[in-house]
Amino acid sequence: MAFSPDQAFDLMKSAHQRGRLAHAFLISGPRGCGKERLAARIVKLLDARAAAGGFDLFGEAVVEEVPPLDELAGEWVRIVRPQSKSRRIVVDAIRELEKSLYVSSGPKTWKVGVICDADRMAAAAENAFLKTLEEPPPRTLLLLLTGNPGGLLPTVLSRCVRMPLLGKPDLSEGSGADLLAALDLAGRTGFGSASVALTLKSVFSSILETSKAEAVEAAEALLKEEEKALNKGFEGDWLKRREEALKAAAESEYIGERGRLFDVLQSWMADVLRCKTGAGGLEFPGSVAATGALAAAEDLSRLIRRIEALGEMRSNLDTNAQEQLALEVGFLKAFA
Repeated sequence: MAFSPDQAFDLMKSAHQRGRLAHAFLISGPRGCGKERLAARIVKLLDARAAAGGFDLFGEAVVEEVPPLDELAGEWVRIVRPQSKSRRIVVDAIRELEKSLYVSSGPKTWKVGVICDADRMAAAAENAFLKTLEEPPPRTLLLLLTGNPGGLLPTVLSRCVRMPLLGKPDLSEGSGADLLAALDLAGRTGFGSASVALTLKSVFSSILETSKAEAVEAAEALLKEEEKALNKGFEGDWLKRREEALKAAAESEYIGERGRLFDVLQSWMADVLRCKTGAGGLEFPGSVAATGALAAAEDLSRLIRRIEALGEMRSNLDTNAQEQLALEVGFLKAFA
């Protein structure tokens, strides 16, 4: 069962008030669903110095102010994020967190450790964290945030209370914003020419190339880190097998990013169709000037054909089709 961030907070608040708050939670959900804000609210809840809501002098309920999670970091609140070249949480970062948790605090002071993108913990970091995760010091709360709980070891998952959040990915984040900007510009200009189609294809491919390069670089850096940590203490063909596993993980990450970019394309075109038919519920309300302009310029049958062409292109790329050729043909069909 998945919860809204408010429902999850109310459950944890109730458990805290009854003195039954678990010591470790795995808060999962897609990017943009509110994982970090929920963690920030929990940190504020456990802060004995924080004002306790209530009503103001005019009888109005005091609005809860929740700063960004990183602004709450301090002596008793530690935030851990991936920072190495491998975009992983290395074992030294986990050991530093554990060290801070075992420092004595006041009798009413909670210590909180928040691990963002917990699925990015290196295997050594996860294994090093198991004992603390199972038996942390008194008045300690551990919050593991992730969009990919399947990327964590089963031994880590079994030691946490699962708190999956409702929500869908924010497609306008990160590289999605670059593709949206290109679509908005093309939408205002109008589709129907090869130059517009190939410009969009160039933006799409450029984002993918950058994503692939970053994933490969991160995999290579992680392999070097693990090899150094083992100090050449591996046996047999371990290094080759590990290299192959990391290469596969990088390819999987690349395919995932490509799928996300297709989600942007198809959702944006669906917004054009919604504008054309007068339906609500736009995925990208900030793009309504562009999607509305395109809806006014194109007839319904042509829009449907463009959307079908996007679906066909995505299906072709799930086969063994040559990627760049499939993209070029697909973009020409969808946008020229």
